[in-house]
Amino acid sequence: MSDIQINSVRKDFKGHQALKSIHLAVKDQEFCVLLGPSGCGKTTLMRIVAGLETETSGDIFIGGKKMNGLPPRERNIAMVFQNYAVFPHMTIAQNIGFGLKMKQVPEAQAKKQVQEAAVLMHIEHLLERYAGQLSGGQRQRVAVARALAVRPDVLLMDEPLSNLDALLRLEMRSELKGLLRDLKTTTIYVTHDQTEAMSLADRIAVMYGGEIVQYDAPPKVYTDPASSFVGGFIGNPPMNFISNTDVQRSLGVSAPNSNSKTLGIRPEDLELASDGLELDAKVVEMLGASQQINSKIGDELIRVSCAATPSIVAGSKIRVRARATQVRWYDAQGKLVNA
Repeated sequence: MSDIQINSVRKDFKGHQALKSIHLAVKDQEFCVLLGPSGCGKTTLMRIVAGLETETSGDIFIGGKKMNGLPPRERNIAMVFQNYAVFPHMTIAQNIGFGLKMKQVPEAQAKKQVQEAAVLMHIEHLLERYAGQLSGGQRQRVAVARALAVRPDVLLMDEPLSNLDALLRLEMRSELKGLLRDLKTTTIYVTHDQTEAMSLADRIAVMYGGEIVQYDAPPKVYTDPASSFVGGFIGNPPMNFISNTDVQRSLGVSAPNSNSKTLGIRPEDLELASDGLELDAKVVEMLGASQQINSKIGDELIRVSCAATPSIVAGSKIRVRARATQVRWYDAQGKLVNA
């Protein structure tokens, strides 16, 4: 069992509270993504799990064993970072086997584990080459293979795909998800990219200001954002937030109680209609199978996503209504008041 339990972990940096009493449970073999903007504490939390940072207070358990105070080499973890750190003076085989050498694994066993990791990452034909002869995507595969070769209980990945071009990132995301599912490795993956989080995670821990503000499966995070921050951070385009009660009524909805101040609704859940809220289609973006219409009422930006046909002409008038089942309501503090 390689489950991870993080209990009341706090981290202070010179008077700044980087982490505020974090609680997180990652199940054995689960793929957990820490998602949030820069400075939210996600990398700090991962480094505490790794033993690269020391928590100010709180406890870390891996597989039921308390990790506090243990160095990284005694936690049976492996790490992959944004900077691949593939050693240029070593062959790819030596790079993949570096962690095994540090653990003093017998040569024959190490060679076997290097070969297995290389085959998993489809780089077995590159083992005698050097890093300078490899593309960025191939070097990333080497870094992942090096982590997998030590057969860790837990794999920690910090923005591992951010240096790759868009097409290669898409390919690597798909491969990583299938690979780690087959290997049944407990994984914590840090990213600021919501697309990576939604496509890879079993559960997403959305972080903001040193706290976990929502921890759920991707569909739940998308359909029921726990706060207006989550709804605005996840989704492209993000959720609409409408506080004007006249606009809400024109969309065909009204607040269920006095605590409900702001309507939250995804752009794809605003339907073109013959009646309802009239909008001026100020900007129309064609996105292939769909089109995004941007409008504004007062200070509130409203986005509508709909099918590409019929085509909407910029400057024209449209009317929309909200799908009532998809409406979410938020209080004055931006907290979800229904789900």
